[in-house]
Amino acid sequence: MIVRIMGEGQVRLADSHLADLNTLDDELLAEMEKGDGPGFRRTLQALLTRVRDLGDPLPDDSLEPSELILPAPDATLDEVRDMLSDDGLIPG
Repeated sequence: MIVRIMGEGQVRLADSHLADLNTLDDELLAEMEKGDGPGFRRTLQALLTRVRDLGDPLPDDSLEPSELILPAPDATLDEVRDMLSDDGLIPG
């Protein structure tokens, strides 16, 4: 799966990592629903760090279609809320 982090680039991520990422995604969704700004910021950073750690970066000049788009590290709670689907940021 190709994942884009807005403002950073793309990584190739094995589908087997989705369950791990969904745990963080669920935490992020719960923090957003509670309006927990500091928790939201901490969990968003953890989610993006995990994607970076697990994924293999694609070259900057690569323009692969992204199957998943994640917000930039400095995205606001409202910006991330606009990106959410019923499943959160990560499907499944």
